[in-house]
Amino acid sequence: MKGRTIYGKFPTTSLGTSHDVGSGRLLPSTSVIEYAATMGRWMGLSTADLATVLPNLSRFSSSNLGFL
Repeated sequence: MKGRTIYGKFPTTSLGTSHDVGSGRLLPSTSVIEYAATMGRWMGLSTADLATVLPNLSRFSSSNLGFL
């Protein structure tokens, strides 16, 4: 395991930035689905299994963030 690493980009915490989606909410650069795919691969899921369990995975750039 690789600790002490941020995966994705740390957002700029200011109003009106590209990460600001309104009402004090920030849009993350890395999806929970990408984290889940990385964990799923570590637990032994195949590519076909990941597509079944995480049907929106193809919308994201990475299915393995490399933290495991």
